[in-house]
Amino acid sequence: MLWLIKLIIVLLLLTVLVNLALALKTMIKPSPNKSMSQYIGRRLMFSAAIVVAIVVLAIFGGLGFNPRPY
Repeated sequence: MLWLIKLIIVLLLLTVLVNLALALKTMIKPSPNKSMSQYIGRRLMFSAAIVVAIVVLAIFGGLGFNPRPY
């Protein structure tokens, strides 16, 4: 089950990178039907979802952190 959660987080990270690349493409060559803010907004939404997922999983013990060295 943990590998599925990690896979979802990795897929969300890839989606963030794709939206960032699409925003860059739109910034370089403007498109009349899509604005750059749509891609940036999606990237922000997926980034917030990743942070919330990691915090919730950490609170409920779904993710283990590295032990302290001392």
